[in-house]
Amino acid sequence: MKKILLLSLKLISLSFLFAQTQVQNDAGYNPKDFYLPTFNPPPGNSFRSANGTPGPAYWQNTADYLIHASLNAKDTTINADVTITYTNNSPDRLDYLWLQLDQNVYEPSSRSAAATSYLGSRWSTSGYPKAGYHVSGVTVHHNGENYLVKPLIEDTRMQLRLLSPMTANGDRISITINYSFFIPGYGSDRMGRISTPRGQVFELAQWYPRMCVYDDVEGWNTLPYMGVGEFYCEYGNFDYYITAPSDMIVYGSGDLQNPEQVLTPEENKRLALASKSDKTVTIISPEEIGKRKMPSDKNGSLTWHFTMKNSRDIAWVASNALVWDAASVHLPSGRTAMAMSAYLPESAGKDGWSRATEYLKESIEYYSREFFEYPWNNAVNIGAWVTGMEYPGMIFCSPDDKTSKLWFLISHEIGHNWYPMLVGSNERKYMWQDEGFNSYINYRATEVFNQGEYKNDDTLYNENYWANLNISKLPLQHDELMVVPEAMDLNETDLYYGKTAYGLNVLRNVVLGKERFDYAFQYYTKSWAFKHPTPYDFFNCMNNAAGDDLNWFWKEWFYTTWTLDQAVTAVKYYNNDPSKGILITIENKGKMILPCIIEITQTNGKKESVQLPVEIWQRGGTWTFRYASTGIVDKVILDPEHVLPDVNRKNNEWNRSKQ
Repeated sequence: MKKILLLSLKLISLSFLFAQTQVQNDAGYNPKDFYLPTFNPPPGNSFRSANGTPGPAYWQNTADYLIHASLNAKDTTINADVTITYTNNSPDRLDYLWLQLDQNVYEPSSRSAAATSYLGSRWSTSGYPKAGYHVSGVTVHHNGENYLVKPLIEDTRMQLRLLSPMTANGDRISITINYSFFIPGYGSDRMGRISTPRGQVFELAQWYPRMCVYDDVEGWNTLPYMGVGEFYCEYGNFDYYITAPSDMIVYGSGDLQNPEQVLTPEENKRLALASKSDKTVTIISPEEIGKRKMPSDKNGSLTWHFTMKNSRDIAWVASNALVWDAASVHLPSGRTAMAMSAYLPESAGKDGWSRATEYLKESIEYYSREFFEYPWNNAVNIGAWVTGMEYPGMIFCSPDDKTSKLWFLISHEIGHNWYPMLVGSNERKYMWQDEGFNSYINYRATEVFNQGEYKNDDTLYNENYWANLNISKLPLQHDELMVVPEAMDLNETDLYYGKTAYGLNVLRNVVLGKERFDYAFQYYTKSWAFKHPTPYDFFNCMNNAAGDDLNWFWKEWFYTTWTLDQAVTAVKYYNNDPSKGILITIENKGKMILPCIIEITQTNGKKESVQLPVEIWQRGGTWTFRYASTGIVDKVILDPEHVLPDVNRKNNEWNRSKQ
């Protein structure tokens, strides 16, 4: 999501706010905060193993969708029906079902509308008089019976009470829902519509009733959709049909099944060329917008048919106003996929969206090499109205961004196809588990894209991302990362991005080392692909695969607002003889603990770096160690490259000339 990203980027240039004042609970280091077994994840069981992977009896329900939807561009409405085939793989009997009705967030009476400040926000859901789902009928097909159900609709949830319960371990039910809704002009920067001089753009998401997740942790996950917290969805197969005006192109998640019926011969020819091209191929140029002619039905419409396998969601766009281009994506297994961009013509240009498909392609290839192979055949990037949002196989990005910002945004939004579209965490509760993870891989990709083209771009980095975006520069009062999105101050939601990404980087480069961290992070991704990990699954998986008990880190980084303040407090020679070594005393003045990196410079020109593990703080907040110096020591500096989030660097240096 773009605007939160921009807030994260703004943090980079802030001064050391924490250097002025530390939060009250940061005073007084106590090793018992870490070295008593008071922070232990829940014990493993047959569903979720103690090593952080799915257990031998892990189960997950599935939801398959068959959807027929018609877009009325003039009235800006959707009329549709969806048949959901839901399989209960749980060991529990289900007497009722819960579904998500996210469009109800736009009703004037919604919880979100009531809980949004009068000042508004990016996620404002100011009620539209005609907004929300209009459910005209619900039919259940189960155990050979068909019957109508009167749904209980409460805000953005719908309960269906069954005449006969679903039995455990594989029972299947089908639900057909007839519905319609008015497309809001501004859909909380997640969907919406605009009119341009060349035509209309409809970006459709949260556009069909979806099953709530039923899992082994909470049973039915029924947190209402409020706008900020995102989504938690079951996996399944999608088969959907979109009927739209014949002058429009429909871009959808997944694979188009009837290209010969909805695309011109020339468009199909160009797509075939793009499927084999590393360079971007134009499918529809700016000059061709509005000129395509296709046969239509008696209503002047065409029906587009898409499928997507093993996905947790789908989105689509219909427009007669966009440029379209594409290129091939090469995946590690040898399989190929397609990267496509569709954008407003005024966004074209070598500094703008003419490179969008290149950015998309390179991001997918990098993430596939480093984390997990992209599982689908297509990825579509839309540059129109929504400024930054992600769905499986489809992302919405700002049409106004250029150069490094455009790269960063596209790379970030498609990165969400790994976290949480592929690794299906609960975004509605744990925003850091998708936004933070994705920000971490986003910056990893930026470091290597096009041989570091944007690696040192001040627009993104302000000298160096890892050195500047750290918790020493967060607002004076901020929330723990475990706070649910709806409860965190809207000015602080960027913490989910920056603090999480920074923490993962500290683990990789300081605590564990790249080899152990990369293996563990990839192992977590592989273990939970197309499944539902909790934060504790992540913590356990990293602990086990990396071979370290990191519970001290998980506690301080995700459950507290503690800060780090390491200091050099004394330097003296052993037996007053410089040739026999030097005793260096360091102190942990804050409540957070991390390893110590000490750079020691002697007057003879020798410079050496020493790293001490976090275990030095087990017995208290002061530690003295002996360094085998051979001469007079000139300087001792803690964290010389500023890779740790130290809040007070004034006490990080001992200088002989100033003694």
